[in-house]
Amino acid sequence: MDRFHDRQHVWLRSRVHGTYLNANSDGKTVSLRGRRASLKAAWTVHIYHGEGDAVYLLLHSAAYGRYLAATATPAPLGHNGFRAEQPDYDEPEMQAIMWQAVGAGFGDDVMLRNVGGRYLRANGRYLGWNTGVSVEDTDHVSTMMYWIVETIPAREAGMPDLPGPPNRVLYIMLGQAWRLIVFVRATAEGFYGEDGWFLFPFRGRSVNYLRDELADGVAFIDGQPPAGIAMCVRAGRYGRLTPLVVDLTRYAGHAETLQIVVMLSGTPAYDDLRYPDVDAV
Repeated sequence: MDRFHDRQHVWLRSRVHGTYLNANSDGKTVSLRGRRASLKAAWTVHIYHGEGDAVYLLLHSAAYGRYLAATATPAPLGHNGFRAEQPDYDEPEMQAIMWQAVGAGFGDDVMLRNVGGRYLRANGRYLGWNTGVSVEDTDHVSTMMYWIVETIPAREAGMPDLPGPPNRVLYIMLGQAWRLIVFVRATAEGFYGEDGWFLFPFRGRSVNYLRDELADGVAFIDGQPPAGIAMCVRAGRYGRLTPLVVDLTRYAGHAETLQIVVMLSGTPAYDDLRYPDVDAV
């Protein structure tokens, strides 16, 4: 557990494949990818203190905010064990997202053991096309469960540029799906409550368009347009805030609600936001 520190950003690289644990853009599954210069490959550490001296490791995606979880659902064909997913953190204590890092007995490699007793593992030892990640019981421990922890430095330049907006005509013609945005404006210190949230329907995935609509919403609330805003997604009521600087997850075939906390530029809360430098060598 001493390899992980609260609020730091990390990459998790498979010892066998050399590829990185990735939060997929469906907002639900995880996999291995070779490209680490992406927020989808970055994870934010959330240290959770349980009863007594119990300390657990929680990891949420630096792209989408959702938490790495072990499930009891059988993994897809060709994968070992059970599914690993990225759900919202909606309950005060969710065992599915609680992990402990234990030494693998090979250098500084670690194994991630869920409190349910299953280890996070890569798949496809001999099948390069199988990039799946799952969890498996302790009686099947192997090097596929070995992970190299790499620290990601903080981005010194602050917020990265958002992806450019898509062509608006094509955006509409392609029939982008709708989702519900629920947002609240934080105080200068970053505080917000469970009351006073606003909502509106939003079409598509463009984070650039979403920023424009949220800025309009803040202008309506305050009576004047903000000089600038930062959007932070809250993946569940107990999830920590994650700056949103990538396009939204793909439509999952059902109504989706996204919770956004807005920070105003020029405030301490805005200045305190940290972004991983995924382009660091």
